[in-house]
Amino acid sequence: MALRVALVILSLLPLLEAQNPDHANITGIPITNDTMSWLSGKWFYLGSALRNLEFKQALQKIQATYFYFTPNLTDDTILLQEYQTVEGRCVYNSSTLGVQRENGTISKYEGTVEHVAHLKVFTKHRAFTLAFAPEDEKNRGLSFYASKPDIAPEFLKEFQNAVKSLGMNETEIIYTDWKKDMCSQQQLEPEKKTEACP
Repeated sequence: MALRVALVILSLLPLLEAQNPDHANITGIPITNDTMSWLSGKWFYLGSALRNLEFKQALQKIQATYFYFTPNLTDDTILLQEYQTVEGRCVYNSSTLGVQRENGTISKYEGTVEHVAHLKVFTKHRAFTLAFAPEDEKNRGLSFYASKPDIAPEFLKEFQNAVKSLGMNETEIIYTDWKKDMCSQQQLEPEKKTEACP
């Protein structure tokens, strides 16, 4: 259960469709082919600030996560191959994300429910954020990712400011602990991998 909830968080939370100008600094711009190509490759999940209590509790069990994005420009999808350290063990998951170019959003279906998040890229820091339900005070959240497991101080400050712009506090941010990563030594690159991490 915790893994399923955690995957939803990392792969996108429910989002209301309306955009508020007050949240312009956390929502992205339309997604282009260049954006999709920029997203290609390995990413590290660094942390989140979430209001949804169920998702927050599930995230507290995740010590580290990294993943690979493989965009398909033809059908506006992204293959997600994810390696999570959850309560001391490595778990692998693969899924497909949809890309809504005009809205600047990425989505994932879980059963019949579509979970959507706003993408905002920070090319200078080789990082991006996903904003979840900015209009919903009880379920809003913000997660951040980078091409390295360490956080550039400037990007961390930008993320903290974005959290505050959502009406949340820095103390609500849950960070990963890369010293507890169990997947890096166990797995091969995705194209060489034949089974999930033990």
